[in-house]
Amino acid sequence: MELGISTFGEIPIEHLAGNAVNAQKRIDELIKEAVLADEIGLDVFALGEHHRPDYVISAPEVVLAAIAAVTKRIRLSSAVTVLSSADPVRVFQNFATLDLISRGRAEIMAGRGSFIESFPLFGYDLDDYDELFIEKIDLLLNINHNEIVTSSGHHRPSINKLGIYPRPYQQQLPIWLAVGGTTSSVVRAGSLNLPLTIAILGGNPAHFLPLVELYRKSATKAGHDSSKLQLALNQHMYIADSSQQAADEFWPTYSSLMNRVGKERGWSEMTRTQFEYLRSPSGPLLVGTVQEVADKIIAEHKIFGNTRFLSQTASRNYQLSHPG
Repeated sequence: MELGISTFGEIPIEHLAGNAVNAQKRIDELIKEAVLADEIGLDVFALGEHHRPDYVISAPEVVLAAIAAVTKRIRLSSAVTVLSSADPVRVFQNFATLDLISRGRAEIMAGRGSFIESFPLFGYDLDDYDELFIEKIDLLLNINHNEIVTSSGHHRPSINKLGIYPRPYQQQLPIWLAVGGTTSSVVRAGSLNLPLTIAILGGNPAHFLPLVELYRKSATKAGHDSSKLQLALNQHMYIADSSQQAADEFWPTYSSLMNRVGKERGWSEMTRTQFEYLRSPSGPLLVGTVQEVADKIIAEHKIFGNTRFLSQTASRNYQLSHPG
């Protein structure tokens, strides 16, 4: 099983038109984190895309290109590329360029995104949420398989027998689909024989097993060998010398994050009791000692048979701008 790190690049909000000191510091930290991950032998380093003041990464492929220049073997992925509000041609070109810089280590993790800021920012209607993703993933896969592309759709001008360049160093770019629980996306991933990443950020992880079974059944129904499917789990992780230390240190960061998002979505504020349940053996958080976290990863692997695990990390400085 491959092991890796994913992060959104949280920063204290600066509310500045320029002189973004916190943002620069966080980018520098991310590059150093990736170098360390490469040196200790992790398999994947993945960066999320957001268009908000509390996250520094809106162009993961640019930061990944900087990382590619100072690493040797670790695979470099988005987590995720918000494909619904992006141009698949530019997504492919950017990641193909990253693939050339890294000599074949680039991946795309495509998803609908956990926030909606990119839709009005790039002129898209949220009423077209599902249609946008379907049309754009089809175009991205078309480009990945073919040098000369012809396509038509409702949300992007048609392409008539045009070449898309550069081509990647790899034969094709690995394209994963990322989901949080949308069954239609799981079925699509299986039917298209695409690798799947499931973000388990709430609830009992075992409750996600039906999604995994649906993924494999969809692949089999479409004529694919389900035993060869690649499946990743993505969960929050924080490790310390003792279980109590890990909980005490991660609680302010995690509660600040969840309470800020919760305020936007009408959730009630998270309590410490809820947090303790989430990091219990039946919860989705991997917060504790090395042994506790390892035991949980192994237990989940026995349930899901996943081929990859991504630890979603958050900066402890995050709570500075997010009073909970």
